Amino acid sequence: MSRSLRRGALAATAIVFSIAALSACGAGNDAQTLGVRPDNAAVSVDDVKIQNAVVITQPTPGVKGPAVVSATVFNNGGQDQTLDAITLPGTTATVKLKPAEGTGPVTVPAGGSVVIGGEGNATAVIENGTEAAKNGDAQKVVFKLSKTGDVALEAFVVRGSGYYKGFGPSEVPAPPSATPTASATPGGEHGAEHGGESSPSGEASHASGH
Repeated sequence: MSRSLRRGALAATAIVFSIAALSACGAGNDAQTLGVRPDNAAVSVDDVKIQNAVVITQPTPGVKGPAVVSATVFNNGGQDQTLDAITLPGTTATVKLKPAEGTGPVTVPAGGSVVIGGEGNATAVIENGTEAAKNGDAQKVVFKLSKTGDVALEAFVVRGSGYYKGFGPSEVPAPPSATPTASATPGGEHGAEHGGESSPSGEASHASGH
């Protein structure tokens, strides 16, 4: 084999190994753990990594109701941690945390992760979400962990529709209904009840119809 052909073969082999290495990286913490777009907010502090953090509001614009925080929290340390609270600095919002099963704190196991948001997962409900978060904004969110302490990031605020439908608020109030139309006048109802009996107002209405 000539020297130029050998150089070409070595270059092709290097490209193959580079692609394989990139594919292997995709199988780690960054690999669709939550099923949410991977370009959402992420941050690492000590042994904790938070990925795919978003604030999800009601699916219908103008409808008031709770919002949720959705994220995946990884614990690369050797001891379990608890997620003691989630806060939204600069707002009066309160966030109610609940584990996937039972009651008590949300535990992030050592060497594992916990998903917040979506069916069958832990939840973080912003009870006055409509007032606290505005769609299209970036909202500061602080995750308070038992050992690592505060882990803060800027999370996008999105509506719970389309791509985020399965991770949005489970409590979805119905949109406000239209104002009911006015019923018939008492005179009209009285005339209808008495069939053949006609009143002056009924005669005037009938005449105006022609």
